[in-house]
Amino acid sequence: MADVVVTLDLDGVRDKAGLMDRCARALALPGWFGRNWDALADSLRDRALWPAGAADRGLLVVVRNWEPYAAARPGEWETAREVFAEAAGRTAGLSVALALGDPA
Repeated sequence: MADVVVTLDLDGVRDKAGLMDRCARALALPGWFGRNWDALADSLRDRALWPAGAADRGLLVVVRNWEPYAAARPGEWETAREVFAEAAGRTAGLSVALALGDPA
């Protein structure tokens, strides 16, 4: 079976608050999502919060249009990358991919 794919499009994101809002929307996180790095890491690792079918099939999060955010907020981006990498490395069935290039 193929993974459930979620696109995390960071187009227009300029700060951590915007990143957290975009993550909450793309991953359909509950209203109590804390919008901080620890909450994001916990949410990515919690298979019960994944989209329907992903717990059985796997979850692939594809991050698009991340380059402008990374350039504008390199420290925040480094933390975000660490959170994504750590969650994927410690959670069976979770993969996070950074899309490169212009999707047009």
